[in-house]
Amino acid sequence: MRMLKTLGMMALIFLIFATGAWLGFKLLARHGGPQMENTTTVVQQIQTLADLVTVKYVMQKVVIETAPPDTTLGQFFQGENRLLLLAQGNVKAGINLKRLQPGDVTISGKKIIIHLPLAEITDAYLDEKQTKVIDWQRGFMRSFDKDLETSARQAAVDDIRRSARDAGILRDAAERARLELAVFLNRAGYEQVEFTERTEAIPLEVPR
Repeated sequence: MRMLKTLGMMALIFLIFATGAWLGFKLLARHGGPQMENTTTVVQQIQTLADLVTVKYVMQKVVIETAPPDTTLGQFFQGENRLLLLAQGNVKAGINLKRLQPGDVTISGKKIIIHLPLAEITDAYLDEKQTKVIDWQRGFMRSFDKDLETSARQAAVDDIRRSARDAGILRDAAERARLELAVFLNRAGYEQVEFTERTEAIPLEVPR
């Protein structure tokens, strides 16, 4: 009788051990690799990084805006209105991660390939505290032109946006996005991260 009890206890202990080992194996198999197991989940997590992949340039421009005289009244009697604006503006660029779709993500074990949307300028605006009219000249027999400053400000925004593009803000935004995403995906368990733009693959060494 004692032998049967002993065998029964041993069988129970074995069953508990086997069950624990099986559960442990399943958990290890589940958590030993990347935590995000499907592309939909990966995309949803990546989209939370939208604010982290934005690059901002601060730029200054001097804009000269003029309003020629009304020729119907004769240029001899009139001069041109002239405004000199010192403008400081901010230009932001980034990658719209909301456009990322599950089809843009390919997962193979601990390797992930992401086809990123192109970087784009998301905003351009003047810093009102740092933008001011530094010279205003009104032509002879000319009335005050209230639209001249508005036109100068718009020209400043356009010029600052164009200068930021020429200075490489889109390139910097794309690079920033790849870096932030590589760090994020590395922490999620992916050891090899690649990004594609158009048809070209861009392998990226993931920071440790």
